[in-house]
Amino acid sequence: MQEHYDRGVEAERLSLTGAGKLEFERTKEIVLRHLPPPPATVADIGGGPGRYSRWLAGLGYRVLHRDIVPLHVEAVRATDDGSLQSGLIESRVGDARALDLADASVAAVLLLGPLYHLVRRADRVQALREAHRVVRPGGPVFGAAISRWAARLDGILRQRIYEKYANAEQLIAHVEGTGVLPPLGPGSFCGYTHRPGQLRAEFASAGFAGADLVCVEGAAYLIGDLDVRMADERERQIVLETSRALERVPELMGLGSHLLATGHG
Repeated sequence: MQEHYDRGVEAERLSLTGAGKLEFERTKEIVLRHLPPPPATVADIGGGPGRYSRWLAGLGYRVLHRDIVPLHVEAVRATDDGSLQSGLIESRVGDARALDLADASVAAVLLLGPLYHLVRRADRVQALREAHRVVRPGGPVFGAAISRWAARLDGILRQRIYEKYANAEQLIAHVEGTGVLPPLGPGSFCGYTHRPGQLRAEFASAGFAGADLVCVEGAAYLIGDLDVRMADERERQIVLETSRALERVPELMGLGSHLLATGHG
């Protein structure tokens, strides 16, 4: 994981492609359904290079950014949009399983990366318990996961990663059986993939009752001309509305690349 992110690949991931833009826009709108109004304090745990932290600060929230990758913390601290200087963002190196935040100290928690980089269930539940500990009673905790079938649908079918990694197709059965996505080569992505019911169960084990679960992208990320459609306002709205319409259909829940669960402390 460290080797992958030290390449700096996450900095523009959510803005360079149609799939990244779709993930970003849909995640923002789902999060806004549950967030208290600004100037509440939000913990962005595993916040990467700070794309969501800067978005939240732009809305007037105070953001406590934590990430285990020093390069990501450096990227947030190097931002020149005024959010650090104004005190809206505080960024430190931190581990989602052991947060340096006080009990019931934040209004909401974002876990938009840690759950799919913690291979052991005990570690994922511990990260969720830490989020439950630091959020105020009733506050939302958002946990993103990669779908169990994303390796096949996104990696093999859409991106054709077998053209770069000859062993990719042979690993699919292992990924879908265990959830573990191993690195395919030096610096490649690795992590853990969830079944929808499994993500709900992990929230329950961490003390959250009845976590709300949606599919972020649905089938829209598989569109061949998604880059073009996300760049056109009318087409973009059609893509987003299709994702919204399918987000809770049980039979299609695992079709999209990402799942997003929301529990309340």
